[in-house]
Amino acid sequence: MAKQLDYHTIRRIFERFQAAEAEPKGELEHVNVYTLCVAVALSAQATDAGVNRATRALFKVADTPQKMLDLGIDGLTEHIKTIGLFRQKAKNAMKMSQILVDEYGGEVPNSRAALQSLPGVGRKTANVVLNMWWGQPAQAVDTHIFRVGNRTGIAPGKDVDAVERAIEDHIPADFQLHAHHWLILHGRYTCVARKPKCQACLIRDLCQFEDKTV
Repeated sequence: MAKQLDYHTIRRIFERFQAAEAEPKGELEHVNVYTLCVAVALSAQATDAGVNRATRALFKVADTPQKMLDLGIDGLTEHIKTIGLFRQKAKNAMKMSQILVDEYGGEVPNSRAALQSLPGVGRKTANVVLNMWWGQPAQAVDTHIFRVGNRTGIAPGKDVDAVERAIEDHIPADFQLHAHHWLILHGRYTCVARKPKCQACLIRDLCQFEDKTV
């Protein structure tokens, strides 16, 4: 674990991220907040690309909780069977849809506590939905952000909660809204797990990672 970077270094890092891509976007395809919530829940231990391949046809026929219930668990399972843990994810999606219809009038709630009460929705999923749909500076820490935060010293922590707190505490407020997308994309395409592409990294001179590749 790298040591925590100072404020000025972190600001320089995010100024570079911003200059390279001012409005970073999540890569999960969706048509509304409900389909975003479903897509994020399906993406646990799966790739965004794999989820997108499965949900393109699904969301054409089931883009609301009621339509998902009408499709039924067998219909849903057929659509998402290429995604890891699809049987449990299908059960959670149906339970979530039923609760949204029964308790929320078919609408997705916009508080973290309410979102986390839904089957299959943990803190990470809730934070993604809050950030991407409602524009809240919520930090969804996945494996990419955990790796980048610890390698670089931007947000070191022993677990995802510690990294989330470090992001909130140390990244300047004007970068908080897009911070998790910049970090995810950096981890997905540059600061990859096995052989990071340090030679192509735009923050390599500011990063604390000792084992930089040549």
